[in-house]
Amino acid sequence: MRLDIDNWDPITVSEINEVFSKIPINWCIAGGWALDIHISKKTRVHKDIDVIIFREDQQVLYHYLNGAWDLYKAENGKLVSWKQGEYLGSTNDIWVSKDAYSSWAFQIMLVDTDNDEWIYRRDKSIRASKEKIMHKSQDGIPYIKPEIQLLYKAGASIIRNKDLQDFQNILPFLDTREKEWLKDAINKQFPCGHSWLKCL
Repeated sequence: MRLDIDNWDPITVSEINEVFSKIPINWCIAGGWALDIHISKKTRVHKDIDVIIFREDQQVLYHYLNGAWDLYKAENGKLVSWKQGEYLGSTNDIWVSKDAYSSWAFQIMLVDTDNDEWIYRRDKSIRASKEKIMHKSQDGIPYIKPEIQLLYKAGASIIRNKDLQDFQNILPFLDTREKEWLKDAINKQFPCGHSWLKCL
């Protein structure tokens, strides 16, 4: 078990692409980096870097990363080694470092699906085609669509300052369809209202 949750030295977007382009699964950059890739501009300092994969691809991921990287499952505030052959049915986050003494290099988020649909974990009525939740940058790097990433940020139990900053930075770049999708999704999760809705 590791306790050094603040010990981050993330690798770059290009390095993530180099690692994951060799793995035969669907994946994409997530978090604040995904939003910056969408507008081709770095808007703030990123203390970590996130990658999304579909939960059903986890064993393929493990096969390709194990050995070159140390993999830890994040559960109940603890980081415990992910063992070979262990299927993660409820764990949503994997933290990755080069070895047990290295800083954290990147985080993998497992997302649920149902046949060909991505499912939003906090409200399972919010779904989209797996093929339609990702974009690709001009350099061919896959990243999660901005409206979906903003939903994850809006739907958290606590909206952090960086989440609000990301929302404000990306909002002028959202088209009408993206704004409507995000507005509808936030309304589903928060039928009593949400502070971001007045901006959409």
